[in-house]
Amino acid sequence: MLENAVMMVLIILSINVVYVSLFTIRMILTLKGQRYQAAFLSTFEVVIYVVGLGLVLDNLNEIQNLVAYAIGYGLGVISGMKIEEKLALGYITVNVISSNPDIQFTKQLRDKGYGVTSWFAYGMDGDRLSMQILTPRKYELSLYKTIQELDPKAFIIAYEPKTIHGGFWVKKVKKGKLFKKKDGGGEHVE
Repeated sequence: MLENAVMMVLIILSINVVYVSLFTIRMILTLKGQRYQAAFLSTFEVVIYVVGLGLVLDNLNEIQNLVAYAIGYGLGVISGMKIEEKLALGYITVNVISSNPDIQFTKQLRDKGYGVTSWFAYGMDGDRLSMQILTPRKYELSLYKTIQELDPKAFIIAYEPKTIHGGFWVKKVKKGKLFKKKDGGGEHVE
């Protein structure tokens, strides 16, 4: 009997981790405007949800099942967030203000494949180089590292754009040429 109860708790816990992970990913897909992927994922999500909830409701007198459901929900939120971090869906816009208005900063970022718009600005202590950089989220950490290497004192603000339209960068993304460069005889992605 105890073996059956432990197995039921593990099943409910696992089902809810999977359900909430899918729920989190579906919500992110929805927010990013990927409606068909979100709808497709939701069909699996709802089946898993009904099965898990059914197991709890059929055995409502067993408090450990309810506890497993609640713990599974919390673990599912963490799991879903970790999965989303790994998927790194969408794009990020990073605004950088450098106290060094050296134009090579911009060139080095462009040479790495980032879309950069730059302009000279004036700050409290003098001339600045201001840049707006657009990149897929999967390259976000690499971009921060590059910026810190070029200017450890750079001021950085990042946000996710909702709409992207026009510009050379969008054309490169559509053609699959972003972050590719020749290396000997073939192409590779940085």
